[in-house]
Amino acid sequence: MSNEAHHWLLSPEDDQKITEVFAKLRIRYKDYKDPWGFNLELCESVLRKLMPLYRSYFKVRVFGQENVQDKPYLIVSNHTGQLPIDAMLLTIAFAIDVQPPRILRAMIERFMAQLPFLGDLTAQTGSILGDRANCEYLIDHGESILVFPEGVRGVSKNTPEYYKLQSFPQGFYRIALQKKTPILPVCVIGAEEMFPLVFHAKKLAAMMKLPSFPLSANLLPLPSPIDIYIGKEIPIPEHMNLESSDKEIKENVFHIENTIKRMIVHGLKERRPFFDFIRKPVSKYFIQEFRTKKKE
Repeated sequence: MSNEAHHWLLSPEDDQKITEVFAKLRIRYKDYKDPWGFNLELCESVLRKLMPLYRSYFKVRVFGQENVQDKPYLIVSNHTGQLPIDAMLLTIAFAIDVQPPRILRAMIERFMAQLPFLGDLTAQTGSILGDRANCEYLIDHGESILVFPEGVRGVSKNTPEYYKLQSFPQGFYRIALQKKTPILPVCVIGAEEMFPLVFHAKKLAAMMKLPSFPLSANLLPLPSPIDIYIGKEIPIPEHMNLESSDKEIKENVFHIENTIKRMIVHGLKERRPFFDFIRKPVSKYFIQEFRTKKKE
């Protein structure tokens, strides 16, 4: 164990686990050339610092690891929690608690990529602008891409809208079509409760030219237990391609969206206790709304 790499809050077990994982990843990335500045050593350093949050603060549990195979995926997830903490936790989960380990390449919004310091840090730890050419390059090199189709709409929710999945656009599916890359549906449960009382000042955000401006009762995320569910892969139909009709593409996107909605309903039922006075009404609202739409 390297004293320089060790963090005083990191357990010996996790320290050893990270060492083993990155030994495998160094073999995986031995001849990999990344045009965006991806830095595996920085990824390891950052992960060691964040691991205590993952294990002890958010107490992350991962379900469905058996659904992940050794191949590239478009990993499609709900987006929750006001801040992109869900992306951070998913990245750690797929590096540490999924076999074989991988560093997810998260698609990010342009405004985040342009932020001083943070833009460079996210690029060096794997994030990319989500355009088609970037994604095709990564898939060709065996990388898995993390996609939040809801975008900013996913994290810009007021409290009564928690866990209400926003409609998915078709862009991510067209990327999957180009390379016949299977979809791996994922859902994160618990991130909404990190900021349990939130109001989004949309007019103020527009004045400041920001994608959102949340006003929260707490400044730092609360230690809400996080559950990550990995569903079974959804293959791209062999007969489909970029020339397929919008109607057919929309039907497949809707299927993915509904798959993740069902995973959210299940996850909310199995949710560990945390701020039940907020969690229960929100969970009840979401489940009832999903059942109503399903009947329609």
